[in-house]
Amino acid sequence: MSIGVVLGSGLGGFADSLEDRRETPYSAIPGWPLSSVAGHAGKLIEGRVDGADVIVLAGRAHLYEGFTAQQVTFGIRELAKRGVQSVILTNAAGGINLDYRAGDLVLISDHINLQGTNPLEGATFIDMSEAYSLEYRTLARGIGARLGLNLQEGVYAALRGPSFETPAEIRYLRSIGADLVGMSTVLETIAANHAGMKVLGVSCVTNMAAGVLPQKLNHTEVLETGERVKGTLTALLREIVAALGR
Repeated sequence: MSIGVVLGSGLGGFADSLEDRRETPYSAIPGWPLSSVAGHAGKLIEGRVDGADVIVLAGRAHLYEGFTAQQVTFGIRELAKRGVQSVILTNAAGGINLDYRAGDLVLISDHINLQGTNPLEGATFIDMSEAYSLEYRTLARGIGARLGLNLQEGVYAALRGPSFETPAEIRYLRSIGADLVGMSTVLETIAANHAGMKVLGVSCVTNMAAGVLPQKLNHTEVLETGERVKGTLTALLREIVAALGR
């Protein structure tokens, strides 16, 4: 059974580490929405990690590009069609929690959907009380400890974008319990849970959110931090995928 991995902005290094790689551009798969955002390769990559079969989505579509919730979650439904039952969702996120620093890797324990839409509109009700698998988070923390990583956990808030948040919005998000903020992942998590998948979410804190530090925000910083933590994230993902594939 293959394990799915979705790679966020600037976090494509893991895909390069696969053995027996086979790449298919999204453009070759009918109906796949094509992202134009820097740092998203736009490829489905099949391969192996220490004997475990993996399907990697290198890049994703976003609401802020004009896509619908159904288009944003097209890749998740494609993974489900291919038999994936476990998926690791990664993203680049802004750090709201003042204990975080740029470059930290944080396991997502829960989320807040502030994107104003849901991929299940017109479908049915599903339970979301454990949207991010406790079993998988426990596994990831143990692997992180062996790798010398102090993996914290946090609540991820998803906004529509594409503008970065204002300092006032960040203060609001902190007040409602958000530790991280980004523009992806939540709709994919909902769709994955609907498809019966178990989800592990990993955020790379690529920058501190607006108002935390006296500096402007930009996408270049996101990509640069992603490049800096590439080796650490790749090592972590490889160990998790190998463990899930046993």
